[in-house]
Amino acid sequence: MIRPMSSSTASELSVVVHPRAAIAARLQALTAYVRSSAPVVPLGKHPAWLNVLRAALDHEVYALEAVAGGQTYGFLPLAHISSMLFGRFLVSLPYLNTNGVVAESADVQARLVSRAVTLADELNVRYLELRHEQPVDHPDLSAAVMSKVHMRLPLPRAVESLWKGFDPKVRNQVRKGEKAGFAVAWGGAELLDGFYEVLSRNMRDLGTPVYAKALFRETLAAFPADAEICLVRAADRPAAAALLLHGWGVTEVPTAAALREYNPSCVNMLMYWKLLERSVGRGQQLFDFGRSTTDGSTFKFKKQWGAVPHPAVWQYAVKEGAVTDMRPDNPRYQRAIRLWQRLPVRLTQYLGPAIVRGIP
Repeated sequence: MIRPMSSSTASELSVVVHPRAAIAARLQALTAYVRSSAPVVPLGKHPAWLNVLRAALDHEVYALEAVAGGQTYGFLPLAHISSMLFGRFLVSLPYLNTNGVVAESADVQARLVSRAVTLADELNVRYLELRHEQPVDHPDLSAAVMSKVHMRLPLPRAVESLWKGFDPKVRNQVRKGEKAGFAVAWGGAELLDGFYEVLSRNMRDLGTPVYAKALFRETLAAFPADAEICLVRAADRPAAAALLLHGWGVTEVPTAAALREYNPSCVNMLMYWKLLERSVGRGQQLFDFGRSTTDGSTFKFKKQWGAVPHPAVWQYAVKEGAVTDMRPDNPRYQRAIRLWQRLPVRLTQYLGPAIVRGIP
Protein backbone atom coordinates (compact mmCIF):
# COMPACT_ATOMS: atom_id res chain seq x y z
CA MET A 1 0.00 0.00 0.00
CA ILE A 2 1.08 3.61 -0.48
CA ARG A 3 2.89 5.38 2.37
CA PRO A 4 1.31 7.80 4.86
CA MET A 5 2.64 11.35 4.56
CA SER A 6 4.02 13.28 7.52
CA SER A 7 3.29 16.96 8.12
CA SER A 8 6.86 17.88 7.25
CA THR A 9 6.60 15.98 3.95
CA ALA A 10 3.31 17.72 3.20
CA SER A 11 5.00 21.11 3.52
CA GLU A 12 7.60 20.06 0.93
CA LEU A 13 5.07 18.68 -1.54
CA SER A 14 5.01 20.06 -5.07
CA VAL A 15 3.14 19.09 -8.22
CA VAL A 16 5.27 18.54 -11.31
CA VAL A 17 3.72 18.57 -14.78
CA HIS A 18 5.57 16.08 -16.96
CA PRO A 19 4.94 16.77 -20.67
CA ARG A 20 5.07 14.03 -23.28
CA ALA A 21 8.86 14.10 -23.68
CA ALA A 22 9.45 13.60 -19.94
CA ILE A 23 6.96 10.80 -19.29
CA ALA A 24 9.23 7.94 -20.36
CA ALA A 25 11.76 8.77 -17.63
CA ARG A 26 9.04 8.64 -14.94
CA LEU A 27 7.05 5.69 -16.29
CA GLN A 28 8.61 2.98 -14.12
CA ALA A 29 8.24 4.97 -10.89
CA LEU A 30 4.68 6.04 -11.67
CA THR A 31 3.70 2.48 -12.55
CA ALA A 32 5.08 1.20 -9.24
CA TYR A 33 3.18 3.93 -7.40
CA VAL A 34 -0.14 3.15 -9.12
CA ARG A 35 0.32 -0.57 -8.48
CA SER A 36 0.81 0.08 -4.75
CA SER A 37 -2.24 2.33 -4.51
CA ALA A 38 -4.84 -0.42 -3.93
CA PRO A 39 -5.11 -4.21 -3.48
CA VAL A 40 -6.43 -4.58 -7.03
CA VAL A 41 -5.71 -2.10 -9.81
CA PRO A 42 -7.14 -2.22 -13.35
CA LEU A 43 -4.78 -2.08 -16.30
CA GLY A 44 -6.71 1.01 -17.38
CA LYS A 45 -4.84 2.95 -14.66
CA HIS A 46 -1.40 2.00 -15.99
CA PRO A 47 0.55 5.21 -16.80
CA ALA A 48 1.59 3.72 -20.17
CA TRP A 49 -1.89 4.60 -21.48
CA LEU A 50 -0.57 8.12 -21.94
CA ASN A 51 1.80 6.79 -24.61
CA VAL A 52 -0.99 4.72 -26.20
CA LEU A 53 -3.31 7.72 -26.49
CA ARG A 54 -0.56 9.91 -27.88
CA ALA A 55 0.51 7.38 -30.51
CA ALA A 56 -2.96 6.20 -31.54
CA LEU A 57 -5.14 9.31 -31.22
CA ASP A 58 -2.54 12.08 -31.44
CA HIS A 59 -3.58 13.58 -28.09
CA GLU A 60 -1.12 15.73 -26.21
CA VAL A 61 -0.57 14.05 -22.84
CA TYR A 62 0.59 15.11 -19.38
CA ALA A 63 1.55 13.28 -16.19
CA LEU A 64 0.94 15.32 -13.05
CA GLU A 65 3.06 13.96 -10.19
CA ALA A 66 2.91 15.06 -6.56
CA VAL A 67 6.44 14.70 -5.17
CA ALA A 68 8.32 15.39 -1.96
CA GLY A 69 11.84 14.35 -1.09
CA GLY A 70 12.18 12.49 -4.36
CA GLN A 71 9.18 10.27 -3.58
CA THR A 72 5.82 10.08 -5.37
CA TYR A 73 2.70 10.88 -3.33
CA GLY A 74 0.13 11.29 -6.08
CA PHE A 75 -0.46 10.94 -9.81
CA LEU A 76 -2.95 12.31 -12.31
CA PRO A 77 -2.73 11.38 -16.03
CA LEU A 78 -4.32 13.82 -18.48
CA ALA A 79 -4.97 13.91 -22.22
CA HIS A 80 -5.64 17.12 -24.11
CA ILE A 81 -8.34 16.45 -26.70
CA SER A 82 -8.54 19.05 -29.45
CA SER A 83 -10.71 19.13 -32.56
CA MET A 84 -12.12 21.80 -34.85
CA LEU A 85 -15.54 20.15 -34.62
CA PHE A 86 -16.03 19.97 -30.85
CA GLY A 87 -13.36 22.15 -29.25
CA ARG A 88 -10.80 21.34 -26.55
CA PHE A 89 -11.06 19.20 -23.42
CA LEU A 90 -8.70 17.91 -20.72
CA VAL A 91 -9.61 14.35 -19.71
CA SER A 92 -8.35 11.60 -17.42
CA LEU A 93 -8.54 9.56 -19.57
CA PRO A 94 -10.45 9.23 -22.87
CA TYR A 95 -11.62 5.77 -24.00
CA LEU A 96 -11.08 4.28 -20.51
CA ASN A 97 -13.95 3.91 -18.05
CA THR A 98 -12.08 4.89 -14.91
CA ASN A 99 -9.07 7.02 -14.08
CA GLY A 100 -8.41 10.37 -12.43
CA VAL A 101 -6.48 11.18 -9.27
CA VAL A 102 -4.43 8.52 -7.49
CA ALA A 103 -3.28 9.95 -4.15
CA GLU A 104 -2.92 8.99 -0.52
CA SER A 105 -4.62 11.93 1.16
CA ALA A 106 -7.33 14.49 0.49
CA ASP A 107 -4.71 17.24 0.56
CA VAL A 108 -2.68 15.61 -2.22
CA GLN A 109 -5.85 15.02 -4.22
CA ALA A 110 -6.70 18.70 -3.93
CA ARG A 111 -3.21 19.80 -4.96
CA LEU A 112 -3.31 17.63 -8.07
CA VAL A 113 -6.80 18.80 -9.04
CA SER A 114 -5.80 22.44 -8.54
CA ARG A 115 -2.86 22.03 -10.90
CA ALA A 116 -5.08 20.24 -13.43
CA VAL A 117 -7.56 23.13 -13.27
CA THR A 118 -4.73 25.58 -13.90
CA LEU A 119 -3.54 23.47 -16.84
CA ALA A 120 -7.10 23.46 -18.18
CA ASP A 121 -7.05 27.27 -18.07
CA GLU A 122 -3.67 27.36 -19.81
CA LEU A 123 -4.97 25.11 -22.59
CA ASN A 124 -8.26 27.04 -22.83
CA VAL A 125 -10.41 23.90 -22.72
CA ARG A 126 -14.17 23.71 -22.37
CA TYR A 127 -13.89 21.52 -19.29
CA LEU A 128 -11.68 19.25 -17.23
CA GLU A 129 -13.12 15.73 -16.87
CA LEU A 130 -11.89 13.32 -14.17
CA ARG A 131 -13.28 9.79 -14.36
CA HIS A 132 -13.39 8.96 -10.68
CA GLU A 133 -15.15 6.21 -8.79
CA GLN A 134 -15.37 8.15 -5.53
CA PRO A 135 -15.89 11.92 -5.43
CA VAL A 136 -12.89 14.16 -4.81
CA ASP A 137 -13.69 17.23 -2.76
CA HIS A 138 -12.53 20.35 -4.61
CA PRO A 139 -14.29 23.69 -5.12
CA ASP A 140 -13.56 23.77 -8.86
CA LEU A 141 -15.18 20.37 -9.46
CA SER A 142 -18.64 21.89 -9.69
CA ALA A 143 -20.41 19.28 -11.85
CA ALA A 144 -20.65 15.51 -11.87
CA VAL A 145 -22.25 12.71 -13.90
CA MET A 146 -23.31 9.68 -11.86
CA SER A 147 -25.93 8.12 -14.14
CA LYS A 148 -23.76 5.09 -14.89
CA VAL A 149 -22.22 2.41 -12.69
CA HIS A 150 -19.36 -0.04 -13.01
CA MET A 151 -20.60 -3.64 -13.15
CA ARG A 152 -18.16 -6.00 -11.42
CA LEU A 153 -18.13 -9.67 -10.53
CA PRO A 154 -15.93 -11.17 -7.78
CA LEU A 155 -14.22 -14.26 -9.18
CA PRO A 156 -13.72 -17.58 -7.43
CA ARG A 157 -10.47 -19.50 -7.69
CA ALA A 158 -11.92 -22.35 -9.76
CA VAL A 159 -13.86 -22.23 -13.05
CA GLU A 160 -16.18 -24.95 -11.75
CA SER A 161 -17.27 -22.71 -8.86
CA LEU A 162 -17.90 -19.85 -11.26
CA TRP A 163 -20.07 -22.04 -13.49
CA LYS A 164 -22.11 -23.41 -10.60
CA GLY A 165 -22.82 -19.88 -9.40
CA PHE A 166 -24.70 -18.90 -12.56
CA ASP A 167 -28.45 -19.00 -12.95
CA PRO A 168 -29.62 -22.07 -14.95
CA LYS A 169 -30.85 -19.75 -17.72
CA VAL A 170 -27.35 -18.35 -18.16
CA ARG A 171 -25.82 -21.82 -18.29
CA ASN A 172 -28.38 -22.94 -20.87
CA GLN A 173 -27.61 -19.94 -23.10
CA VAL A 174 -23.88 -20.62 -22.90
CA ARG A 175 -24.48 -24.26 -23.84
CA LYS A 176 -26.58 -23.10 -26.79
CA GLY A 177 -23.65 -21.02 -27.97
CA GLU A 178 -21.32 -23.99 -27.58
CA LYS A 179 -23.62 -26.22 -29.62
CA ALA A 180 -23.76 -23.66 -32.44
CA GLY A 181 -20.25 -24.61 -33.48
CA PHE A 182 -18.50 -21.27 -32.98
CA ALA A 183 -14.71 -21.27 -32.88
CA VAL A 184 -13.02 -19.18 -30.17
CA ALA A 185 -9.52 -17.80 -30.72
CA TRP A 186 -7.19 -15.81 -28.45
CA GLY A 187 -4.38 -13.62 -29.65
CA GLY A 188 -3.00 -10.20 -30.42
CA ALA A 189 -2.42 -8.19 -33.57
CA GLU A 190 -3.05 -11.20 -35.81
CA LEU A 191 -6.74 -11.10 -34.74
CA LEU A 192 -7.10 -7.34 -35.01
CA ASP A 193 -8.73 -7.29 -38.46
CA GLY A 194 -11.51 -9.67 -37.38
CA PHE A 195 -12.00 -7.78 -34.11
CA TYR A 196 -12.26 -4.46 -35.95
CA GLU A 197 -14.69 -5.86 -38.52
CA VAL A 198 -17.14 -6.83 -35.77
CA LEU A 199 -16.61 -3.64 -33.78
CA SER A 200 -17.02 -1.33 -36.80
CA ARG A 201 -20.30 -2.90 -37.85
CA ASN A 202 -21.66 -2.90 -34.32
CA MET A 203 -20.74 0.75 -33.76
CA ARG A 204 -22.29 1.73 -37.09
CA ASP A 205 -25.52 -0.01 -36.09
CA LEU A 206 -25.49 1.93 -32.80
CA GLY A 207 -24.93 5.19 -34.65
CA THR A 208 -21.56 5.81 -33.00
CA PRO A 209 -18.24 6.61 -34.71
CA VAL A 210 -15.63 3.88 -34.26
CA TYR A 211 -12.14 4.44 -32.89
CA ALA A 212 -9.19 4.01 -35.22
CA LYS A 213 -7.75 0.52 -35.47
CA ALA A 214 -4.49 2.10 -34.29
CA LEU A 215 -5.92 2.49 -30.76
CA PHE A 216 -6.23 -1.26 -30.36
CA ARG A 217 -2.96 -1.98 -32.16
CA GLU A 218 -1.09 0.37 -29.81
CA THR A 219 -2.84 -1.13 -26.78
CA LEU A 220 -1.77 -4.64 -27.73
CA ALA A 221 1.79 -3.44 -28.35
CA ALA A 222 2.01 -1.53 -25.05
CA PHE A 223 0.75 -4.45 -22.94
CA PRO A 224 1.82 -7.62 -24.78
CA ALA A 225 1.39 -9.86 -21.73
CA ASP A 226 -1.78 -8.27 -20.40
CA ALA A 227 -3.94 -7.19 -23.37
CA GLU A 228 -5.49 -9.73 -25.72
CA ILE A 229 -8.28 -10.19 -28.22
CA CYS A 230 -10.97 -12.84 -28.03
CA LEU A 231 -12.42 -13.53 -31.49
CA VAL A 232 -15.41 -15.81 -32.03
CA ARG A 233 -15.96 -17.04 -35.57
CA ALA A 234 -18.90 -18.67 -37.33
CA ALA A 235 -17.14 -20.77 -39.95
CA ASP A 236 -14.63 -18.26 -41.36
CA ARG A 237 -16.62 -15.15 -40.50
CA PRO A 238 -16.02 -13.09 -37.33
CA ALA A 239 -19.21 -13.08 -35.25
CA ALA A 240 -18.14 -11.56 -31.91
CA ALA A 241 -15.00 -10.03 -30.45
CA ALA A 242 -13.65 -8.41 -27.30
CA LEU A 243 -10.55 -6.69 -26.01
CA LEU A 244 -9.53 -8.03 -22.61
CA LEU A 245 -7.20 -6.14 -20.24
CA HIS A 246 -5.63 -8.06 -17.36
CA GLY A 247 -4.60 -5.73 -14.56
CA TRP A 248 -3.30 -6.39 -11.06
CA GLY A 249 -6.02 -8.66 -9.66
CA VAL A 250 -8.77 -7.40 -11.97
CA THR A 251 -9.64 -8.07 -15.61
CA GLU A 252 -11.70 -5.55 -17.57
CA VAL A 253 -13.34 -5.59 -20.98
CA PRO A 254 -13.41 -2.01 -22.33
CA THR A 255 -14.61 -3.04 -25.79
CA ALA A 256 -16.80 -5.95 -26.87
CA ALA A 257 -19.24 -6.48 -29.72
CA ALA A 258 -21.30 -9.17 -31.44
CA LEU A 259 -23.10 -9.17 -34.77
CA ARG A 260 -26.86 -9.04 -34.35
CA GLU A 261 -27.64 -11.87 -36.73
CA TYR A 262 -25.90 -14.29 -34.38
CA ASN A 263 -27.88 -13.25 -31.30
CA PRO A 264 -30.29 -16.21 -31.62
CA SER A 265 -27.28 -18.53 -31.35
CA CYS A 266 -26.17 -16.86 -28.08
CA VAL A 267 -22.73 -15.98 -29.41
CA ASN A 268 -22.41 -13.10 -26.93
CA MET A 269 -23.15 -15.40 -24.00
CA LEU A 270 -20.55 -17.87 -25.19
CA MET A 271 -17.96 -15.11 -25.59
CA TYR A 272 -18.51 -13.64 -22.14
CA TRP A 273 -18.27 -17.08 -20.58
CA LYS A 274 -14.90 -17.48 -22.30
CA LEU A 275 -13.80 -14.04 -21.04
CA LEU A 276 -14.72 -14.96 -17.47
CA GLU A 277 -13.11 -18.39 -17.79
CA ARG A 278 -9.92 -16.75 -19.07
CA SER A 279 -9.84 -14.34 -16.13
CA VAL A 280 -10.24 -17.09 -13.55
CA GLY A 281 -7.49 -19.03 -15.31
CA ARG A 282 -5.14 -16.09 -14.73
CA GLY A 283 -5.95 -16.05 -11.03
CA GLN A 284 -7.81 -12.74 -11.11
CA GLN A 285 -10.01 -11.69 -8.20
CA LEU A 286 -12.44 -9.45 -10.05
CA PHE A 287 -14.01 -9.08 -13.50
CA ASP A 288 -15.07 -5.62 -14.64
CA PHE A 289 -17.79 -5.68 -17.32
CA GLY A 290 -17.55 -1.90 -17.82
CA ARG A 291 -20.01 0.94 -17.23
CA SER A 292 -23.74 0.77 -17.80
CA THR A 293 -26.77 2.94 -17.21
CA THR A 294 -28.64 1.60 -14.19
CA ASP A 295 -31.47 -0.73 -15.28
CA GLY A 296 -30.55 -0.31 -18.96
CA SER A 297 -30.19 -3.25 -21.33
CA THR A 298 -26.44 -3.67 -20.86
CA PHE A 299 -26.88 -3.33 -17.09
CA LYS A 300 -29.34 -6.23 -17.12
CA PHE A 301 -27.05 -8.28 -19.38
CA LYS A 302 -24.17 -7.90 -16.93
CA LYS A 303 -26.35 -8.38 -13.87
CA GLN A 304 -27.43 -11.83 -15.06
CA TRP A 305 -23.80 -12.97 -14.70
CA GLY A 306 -23.84 -11.92 -11.05
CA ALA A 307 -22.13 -8.55 -11.53
CA VAL A 308 -22.98 -5.90 -8.95
CA PRO A 309 -22.94 -2.09 -9.42
CA HIS A 310 -20.13 0.13 -8.14
CA PRO A 311 -20.09 3.93 -8.28
CA ALA A 312 -18.85 5.86 -11.28
CA VAL A 313 -18.44 9.55 -10.43
CA TRP A 314 -17.19 11.58 -13.38
CA GLN A 315 -16.33 15.06 -12.06
CA TYR A 316 -15.93 18.28 -14.01
CA ALA A 317 -14.41 21.72 -13.79
CA VAL A 318 -16.51 23.46 -16.42
CA LYS A 319 -15.02 26.47 -18.19
CA GLU A 320 -17.42 26.86 -21.11
CA GLY A 321 -20.85 25.42 -21.96
CA ALA A 322 -22.26 22.46 -20.06
CA VAL A 323 -21.25 18.84 -19.48
CA THR A 324 -24.43 17.70 -21.23
CA ASP A 325 -23.32 19.36 -24.48
CA MET A 326 -21.19 16.33 -25.36
CA ARG A 327 -23.46 13.60 -23.99
CA PRO A 328 -24.62 11.13 -26.70
CA ASP A 329 -28.20 11.33 -25.38
CA ASN A 330 -28.28 15.07 -26.11
CA PRO A 331 -31.26 15.63 -28.48
CA ARG A 332 -29.08 17.63 -30.87
CA TYR A 333 -27.22 14.45 -31.86
CA GLN A 334 -30.22 12.20 -32.53
CA ARG A 335 -30.53 13.09 -36.21
CA ALA A 336 -26.80 12.58 -36.75
CA ILE A 337 -27.04 9.17 -35.07
CA ARG A 338 -29.86 8.09 -37.37
CA LEU A 339 -27.91 9.23 -40.42
CA TRP A 340 -24.77 7.42 -39.25
CA GLN A 341 -26.70 4.17 -38.93
CA ARG A 342 -27.47 4.29 -42.67
CA LEU A 343 -23.87 4.72 -43.82
CA PRO A 344 -21.82 1.85 -45.31
CA VAL A 345 -19.51 0.31 -42.72
CA ARG A 346 -16.41 1.04 -44.81
CA LEU A 347 -17.31 4.72 -44.91
CA THR A 348 -17.75 4.83 -41.12
CA GLN A 349 -14.33 3.20 -40.74
CA TYR A 350 -12.90 6.04 -42.81
CA LEU A 351 -14.81 8.93 -41.22
CA GLY A 352 -15.32 7.66 -37.68
CA PRO A 353 -11.78 7.82 -36.21
CA ALA A 354 -11.31 11.50 -37.06
CA ILE A 355 -14.63 12.32 -35.39
CA VAL A 356 -14.42 10.19 -32.25
CA ARG A 357 -10.87 11.25 -31.37
CA GLY A 358 -12.31 14.71 -30.70
CA ILE A 359 -15.06 13.47 -28.37
CA PRO A 360 -14.13 13.27 -24.66
